[in-house]
Amino acid sequence: MRIRRPRIGSVTLSILTAAFLLFLTNWTFWRKAFLYFAGHEDHLALMAIALFLLFVALMTTISVKYATKPLFIAFILISASASYYADTFGILISRDMIQNVALTSTSEARHLVTPDLIRHLALYGLLPSVLICWVEIVHRRFPAKLLHNCLVIFPALAIAAIISLSTYSTLASTFREHRDLIGSLNPTAPVVAAVRYASHEMRERNVVAQPLGRDARQGERMAGSQKPVLTILVIGETARAQNFGLNGYVKDTTPELAARNVAHFTDVSSCGTSTAVSVPCMFSVYPRSAYSEYKALATENLTDVLGHAGVKVKWFDNDAGAYQVADRIPYEFLPSTNDPRFCSGGECQDEILVERLKRELGEIKSNTVLVLHQIGSHGPAYHERYPESFERFKPACHTAQFADCTRDEIVSAYDNTIAYTDHVLAEIIDLLHDHTEFAGSLLFLSDHGESLGENGLYLHGTPYFLAPKTQTQVPMVAWFSDGYQALRPTDLACLKAQKDAPLSQDNLFHTMLGMMDVSTNAYDKGLDAFAACRDPAPSGGLASAAEPRS
Repeated sequence: MRIRRPRIGSVTLSILTAAFLLFLTNWTFWRKAFLYFAGHEDHLALMAIALFLLFVALMTTISVKYATKPLFIAFILISASASYYADTFGILISRDMIQNVALTSTSEARHLVTPDLIRHLALYGLLPSVLICWVEIVHRRFPAKLLHNCLVIFPALAIAAIISLSTYSTLASTFREHRDLIGSLNPTAPVVAAVRYASHEMRERNVVAQPLGRDARQGERMAGSQKPVLTILVIGETARAQNFGLNGYVKDTTPELAARNVAHFTDVSSCGTSTAVSVPCMFSVYPRSAYSEYKALATENLTDVLGHAGVKVKWFDNDAGAYQVADRIPYEFLPSTNDPRFCSGGECQDEILVERLKRELGEIKSNTVLVLHQIGSHGPAYHERYPESFERFKPACHTAQFADCTRDEIVSAYDNTIAYTDHVLAEIIDLLHDHTEFAGSLLFLSDHGESLGENGLYLHGTPYFLAPKTQTQVPMVAWFSDGYQALRPTDLACLKAQKDAPLSQDNLFHTMLGMMDVSTNAYDKGLDAFAACRDPAPSGGLASAAEPRS
């Protein structure tokens, strides 16, 4: 016996879908709304009515024959996915977040696929999608449908407009003060973000980098040194300043660095809250205030300027890539080696960088900068970022599903990743110290921080204007060998005295040029974090970092 499919009018289905999307996939939005509209619950109720009418108007507008089911299901699946990450981690789906998703490797993505996510998608995504597929939608003939739909759409828009105008002062001030509110509304926020990302990618796909710093040259002492100058630039991943023992954290997460006479800096701001933003930004000549991805792609970066000065530059990656920063230099993606000593499931622990560095030391014959890109403290699978022997802080969370752990367990697992980074950096310093045939130095700077449950936020990627300092304050550490100090004297006592001075990733481009004694019109002494403590002072022009010159 054939089961008869239920029949439903397109407008009725539009109303039901609008109600489902607005009220069942927007828990984070409504939780924030109740908080932000406290004392104005009447205006909150009116806003809910206005939003519902707008959703009904939108769903009715797109309820076109043959397109209704695909579009409705697409909105439902988008909302179900976005709502899980908003409800679980406090993540807002912005253009940068869409970019992060697009650039996420398979090994990284697997940590985000948890039983909770599957259950959530099944309940809020697959179940309503199956119901929409099952029902038979009744569409009127075109003239009648057009008239009927207009009788729904235009009154809904009119009433929503009247409500918005009558509560304008409250709505305007609330949305202006709490921009995260509209940024958490599903499915509009993720759809708008995806459209912005696609537009951005189309605009920048054929950009060619223009020359920068072609006048670069090294100072005579370094260029003529009998010992090759070797600077290791370690780009950290998701290390936040607040959990660095050197910065006064309650747990001693950095005992090995503390024993190695390093200079560290406590007030360093990131350019972004994601790797895809921060890494290109910190290597670009542009400060955060003037930075855009288009500018970064359209202008040569730090690696190019060092190359113009005759410095060899290589990039060894243990994270998700160099985000086009290393397009014009030798690049190695270490997880592809699948070294069983360090790697599992397509990811490797950071000592693989140390192992690769050991092999590289025998190949270095001239002044060189090696960029080591860590996987560091990338979440949510913090427990996979360090060997079992580095589980110093217990009990630690041993799953990527945060709902199965207490916040203290999550923080302990994260702190263990910082302790392991401390060990990796100490190993690199010891290598440079022991290889006296090089004039060695090290600079460590993390790309962005991490939220660990503060105000209900986890992970990173919050839009910068909303991001807490836990996501934007990063650790920075420097070390210089005796051989390096003989060529490029840098007063450690002076640096340590300035450890609390405000710095940012804007300083990296110019600080690295200063460390390698590179003179160029692209160099800005005022943005060289070590210039004031260096003797003799670095040579070079004082071109503004905001407008590079070749």
